[in-house]
This record gives sequence, C-alpha cells and structure tokens, in this order.
Amino acid sequence: MENNELKALELLFQRPLEPVFTSRDNGKAAFDVPDTFYTDRFSGVEVELQSRFGDDVDVRIPIRDIAKPNLDFAKQIGLKENFYIFIDKHKRIAGQLIKLFLDAKDRSTFISLAVYVKDRVNPMLFQYCYSIAVAHRKDTSMVPIPPVAEIFPANFIEPSLFKDARTEGSLIKNSGDRMTIDMSQNFTASDREEEQRLAYFREDIGVNMHHWHWHLVYPGEGPDEVVRKDRRGELFYYMHHQIIARYNVDRFCNGLSRARLLNNLREAIPEGYFPKILSSLNNRTFPARIAGQSLRNVERVDNTIEITEVERWADRIHQAIDQGYVVDRNNKQIPLDEVRGIDILGDLIEASALTVNRQLYGNLHNMGHNLISLAHDPDARFREDISVMGDVTTAMRDPIFYRWHSFIDQIFTKFKDLLPAYDNNQLGFNGVSVDSIAVQIRAKGTTPNTLATYWQNSDIDIGAGLDFGPNGAIYARYTHLQYAPFSYDIRVTNSGGNRKGTCRIFICPKADERGAPLRMNEIKNMAIELDKFTVTLNPGENTIRRRSSESSVTIPFERSFRRTIPSDQQTAENQAALSEFRFCGCGWPDHMLLPKGTPSGMEFDLYCMISDYTGDEVIQTNDGPSICGDAESFCGLKDKLYPDKRSMGFPFDRPISSGNLGEFTNQYPNMAITPIKIVFSNKHINRQKNRD
Repeated sequence: MENNELKALELLFQRPLEPVFTSRDNGKAAFDVPDTFYTDRFSGVEVELQSRFGDDVDVRIPIRDIAKPNLDFAKQIGLKENFYIFIDKHKRIAGQLIKLFLDAKDRSTFISLAVYVKDRVNPMLFQYCYSIAVAHRKDTSMVPIPPVAEIFPANFIEPSLFKDARTEGSLIKNSGDRMTIDMSQNFTASDREEEQRLAYFREDIGVNMHHWHWHLVYPGEGPDEVVRKDRRGELFYYMHHQIIARYNVDRFCNGLSRARLLNNLREAIPEGYFPKILSSLNNRTFPARIAGQSLRNVERVDNTIEITEVERWADRIHQAIDQGYVVDRNNKQIPLDEVRGIDILGDLIEASALTVNRQLYGNLHNMGHNLISLAHDPDARFREDISVMGDVTTAMRDPIFYRWHSFIDQIFTKFKDLLPAYDNNQLGFNGVSVDSIAVQIRAKGTTPNTLATYWQNSDIDIGAGLDFGPNGAIYARYTHLQYAPFSYDIRVTNSGGNRKGTCRIFICPKADERGAPLRMNEIKNMAIELDKFTVTLNPGENTIRRRSSESSVTIPFERSFRRTIPSDQQTAENQAALSEFRFCGCGWPDHMLLPKGTPSGMEFDLYCMISDYTGDEVIQTNDGPSICGDAESFCGLKDKLYPDKRSMGFPFDRPISSGNLGEFTNQYPNMAITPIKIVFSNKHINRQKNRD
C-alpha cells in the first residue's frame, strides 16, 4: 500500500493538463478512480476510459472514494485562466485549497482528495497548492517535488522547441535514441537592446526556478503552520536584497550602470520587454511591454489598483520607519527595533498573512507587480492577460523586476541605515586573527586568486510537461553561465583555547561600470554572500579549506534540475537524497554563484570574517537532524529556527563609517580581504554528468 501511495503522489505532478485518469510514468501507470471522480465531461464513458488508459499499464493504483469537498471557492479561477499569487483573490483561494489539503486526516485521504480535486480546479492553482501541501505534510516527507520547469516547461522555454520536441517524441519511440533539442541563447532581443546583455541572468532557468521554489517554501497565504516561519519577513528582504546586489554587479561586468529605482510610478518605463514564451494554460504568449509604456490604474474584475494608493502605502511605510514603529490593527505601536524590526517590515511590505496591518500599510510589493504586469491592458479592453511580472515563475525575466525590487530594497536599506552601527564587541573576536584568505581553481596550473567563468550547455528533461504528447524523456539543451570550481584557503590564528566561530565570506565589487571606485556605502549594499559556515578553532594556527560547491547560498545543478526517479526504481540511497529536494530545492543555482566577470578580469575584494560563535549560536527547539544545509542563507532550515542569530547580511547590513573596505577590515584582526579577479571566457563547454 505504501509503495502505491508514494507512486500516486509522484504521478500527480506529471502531465498537469491531462485528465487524472490518463496514463502516466511513460505509460506504465494509471489511477483506478471511482466513477464519481469523473467530471461531467467524461461521465457516462467511464468504462471505456478505464479500459483505454488502464488495461495496458504495469501499475494500476486504486483510489478510494471520499466525501466530496465543496470546491466553489476554487472555481472562481477558471480552468483556462492563469493563476497568479500576486493577486489577492488568487492568493486567498490558494490559502483555502492548501488548508483543505493539509486538513486531510491521513495520506490515503490526501491522495484521494488531490485526485478528485485535480480536474476540477485551475491546473496551476492545483500544482502550486499540491506542491505546498506535499512540502508541509509530515506524511509526505519522502516525496520529491519536481522542478517547475519540468511541470510547466512552456513558462521557461522558447515555444518553437515544442514542435520539435513532440516530433522527436512521436517518431522516435526509444527515449534514449531521441535527439536533444537546442534552445537559442538569445531569443528575446537582439544586441541592439543593451538590456539583453543581462538576458543570461534574467532568463536563466535555474534563477527563475529559485524564485518559484522560495515562494513555495515561504507562501504568503495559507494555514498558520505554513506561513508562520522563523524570520520569514527578514528572509523575504535578504533573499531579494542579494538578488539585486548580484544583478547590479553583473551589470557592472557588462558595462551597464546599476538598475534605476522604480520610485516614480508616473514616469514612462523606458525598458521594453518581449518575453516570447507561452502561458501553459491558454497557449497564448505572455504579453509584451513596449518601450516607453506608462503605468495606469488597473480596473479589472476582482483586480483593481490605483497608483495613488500604492504611493500612499509607500509613504506610510516610510513614515513608520522614520517614527521607529508600526501601528497594528488594534492601534498598538510596535517598535521597529534592531532584532525584530526587519522581520516585521518584510512581512508588511510583502503583505503576507503575517502583516501587522494590511488596512493601513497595504500590499505594496504584490500590487507593484500587478500594476506593472497589466500596464499593456489595465482595463482588459483587449482581453490580454498579465505579463511575466505577474507570475512568480517568470517575473525575474523582465528588466523591470530589478527596478521594482531596487525600490523595495531601498526601503529596507533606509531602515537598516537608521540603526546604530555595530560596535567593536559585535564585530570583533578577541584572540582570533584571520591571517589570510585565498582562492584557487581546483585544477593544475591555475593562478591563485583568479577565478574563471564561461558558458556551459546543460540538458533538462521536459517530457513530463508535454501534455497529450509522447511519453518518455525529451531533453532540451540550454546555455547558462558557469564557473570553474574553486576552493578557499583560510589561515587563522587562535591565541585562546578551543572555540567555535562562524566564517562569513563575501565578494565585494571595487568599481562601477566606468571603473570609478565605489564608496563604502555602495560596497556594503552590493556585498555578495558566497558562503557561511561554522568552524572549530584549535589553539595556535588553523587552516580552513572549503570547496565552492559547499556554499550555504546555492544548491547544486542536480537539485535545481532533479528528474524525479520513479518510485519503483528508487533505492534507499537515492530515496534519501530525493526526500531532501522539497526543501533543499530552494536555493540559488550553483552555476550562478559568481558574477560573470570580464574577459580582461574584473577586480573584486574577497572578504572573510570569523565572528564569535557565542553571538551567533541559535538554540534549536527541534533537535532532530537537519534535512539539509544547502542554501540555508536564503532558505533557512526546514522545521527549525534560522541557524544564525546575527542579522542576515551581517556585518554589511548596518552603517559603516570607514572610508573603504580595507580601512574597515584593518580595524578587526578577525577580518581579512584579498584582491581577486574573475575572468570570463566566451567559450561553450558541455556539462559533465558528475561535477564536483
């Protein structure tokens, strides 16, 4: 029974647009559903359908009948509409469906409920809520969540590839003999558009899947046990802050200035964007935004937004920061202090279910996304859908995402800059000296402190998302940035007894796109976290070595693009690894760990700090083993407290009075910097199967 249940949970991720009774798992498995589960469209032909799709499969999974839930609330989103978590109505409906799934008394009931619901609600709504339920139910912890690019590949891949994919799958029956289909690296614009220099960043499949999976792990609406997680609001701030820092540094690498804040909603938007990807549900392309488009009030059914209201929300949040407190629904003042202030602001600005007062402070982040995503057709007179900015799987493709989030980040930065600077006790670590830090590519004949990036060609399987198409694996090959694996070598002297510290590694830009030196305030806001880990220091000299692949920020390629292994092929070893995906699938893609660099070598400062663990340690209330530690900096730990007591981004999240990074570092023996270069080579290398 357990194997059948695991198989059932796995199959519900496949072929999201096909009716639940069709065969899955390459035609090897099908659900045996009660007659009452068939929708009206197929009522009366149940026997024929069961025979057609169930007779030739290897595994038939019986689904037991249950009391039918009332799904009227979910049917407010049409089956062919797109589902968007930035829309309040959609978010509330998703919260109700998540609760329905979580309330199922046992795993068997949950499976029957999901099978019944699947064909009766919007497919993207179903997959979002089903994924969250699988990720948060205690009895489904062994079930991996497939990459969203394999469930809805149309949201990530150039449409012309699907014709080739279906042709290849239909004519070549043996999936091992099928040709890999190449994706164009630059299909959204020509090099006449300067923003296209960053297409490799914005349109990277792993980057966009990270954004989707983070919001899966940290949904804004739903039952309290799903939404209320340790330092959730602060994570919203820090994860997006790091994205903006990384994006701006990559702009420098490509000769472009920082993304301009979208702080004037009445000014025409000079950046156009033509996404050229399909919506999975209605087979239409996501709408474009022409250059020079102006924002207007949105006046649609169940989705109205006034620009003046968004401006008013921003003003009230700025006022709260200036006053040092927010006002909750009961008119109580809640201080924005050094410990909880950023977490409160994060929940308030995103406007998750945890916001202290949505009536007063509104829904700034989400409504900004909506306002921008409907600029092309705000009153629906042309019946155009929302653009990529309105979909969490595609929003990061659009240059305007980074302008809007630069504005959001500036609000958080204002709060941080009003906090007192860290003092010597917080920054120092008495008796500990970081004598040096160096990096070296893990290959013979390489130069110390010179890192390398290049283009890599990798394959992803889109077969499971080709509804009503051929069975089996069909691979698409896409080109992405990659770096040569490297190691850190850190030399530390400890003049005291045995003790612990936290090693914090950042890479800091030295100059902007013109080569002009950056001020300390600019450097701290663009410091990119590369890694953070606990170290044990013995008396005397210590040597710390760490691989780039062990980063606390990233997840390896295999987790970003893990192809689900059918349950009948799982071993104890790979099942344990797969069980981590549902949470460890959250993380920045490893191949984007480093900025791109330049052909001549872009200069950076590599910064290392070892902080006193007595100020870092978090006493966990759940003392069970951690499911994973990959990407804990951006995603935390499942069912545990965030594993660092310090503020996220420490020590660069507060004002620094020093004139430059060297001056700041020289004040504290437990810090060190080393100048490094990142050299980009415009060559393409095919990805090896096992990359360490």
